[in-house]
Amino acid sequence: MAELKQKEIVPWHDFVAGSLGGMAQVTVGQPMDTIKTRLQIESKSGRFAGPLDCLRQTIKNEGFLGLYKGMASPLVGIAAVNALLFAAYSNFKKLQEPYPGGPLTLSQIAIAGAGGGIVNAVLASPVELLKIKMQAQYGAGSTVRYSGPVDCAQQLIKEHGFRHGLMRGYWVTVFREIPGYAGFYAGFEGMKRYLTPQGQDPATYPHGLFSLMASGATGGVSYWLACYPLDMLKSMIQNQPNPPKGAFYVLEAAKQIYKEGGIQPFFRGFSPTIIRSIPAAAATFTTYELVMRALSTV
Repeated sequence: MAELKQKEIVPWHDFVAGSLGGMAQVTVGQPMDTIKTRLQIESKSGRFAGPLDCLRQTIKNEGFLGLYKGMASPLVGIAAVNALLFAAYSNFKKLQEPYPGGPLTLSQIAIAGAGGGIVNAVLASPVELLKIKMQAQYGAGSTVRYSGPVDCAQQLIKEHGFRHGLMRGYWVTVFREIPGYAGFYAGFEGMKRYLTPQGQDPATYPHGLFSLMASGATGGVSYWLACYPLDMLKSMIQNQPNPPKGAFYVLEAAKQIYKEGGIQPFFRGFSPTIIRSIPAAAATFTTYELVMRALSTV
């Protein structure tokens, strides 16, 4: 089915809606994201028996707020990240239109999503690096290395420079975002069209809260189904004490992980990630759509 004629998107509307959508995503999804990241980076140590054990240990040792470790980086950065993502996605859609506002297929939606993901990686990579470094710290006080994301960024740049410090893992982030956001937007748009009454335009039909949340949740699950092993690689690479070496460091890291444990380590933390993606992506898309709808009347 083709995407029917869209309203012209005002750039600052996209920025505001994307920013608020991103903040909603972080607020809703951060606890499960912490569990996911810790399971990914502790695949060798055996610190956790599984997601529930990770949840139990985190709350027991660090309190409930331990689940929100590393939240400051994405909460501040996600505004710029999501604003850039949604703006890039909108522009990649425009490039494929046969005429202004013309129809797009779901395949073209996926291509636009992949393009948006490539652009988005420029900001997503450092924001997620800082988040992972903070989430990888256990305990509090003198036992932690970084006092916060700003201190973490300063130390990384001081020790390794900008490229190998703050931008560590950039290329594996790009590789993750291409299939991830292709699935993200195609999943969202596909479910949105499915839930549109026959004869109505899915681009202009006023979908209700349930429809938006269901579409967003579908997009979120589709994202992780498309790219999860690459996200696991990214977490491992970004959490290493030293920068990766060589032009093919992603492939080398994948070969090393497979050699040590086969396929299974690539899916460490998969179940909490899928669980998290449902409310987090639902909150992201619902907030984005409702804010865009409200701003269109301004």
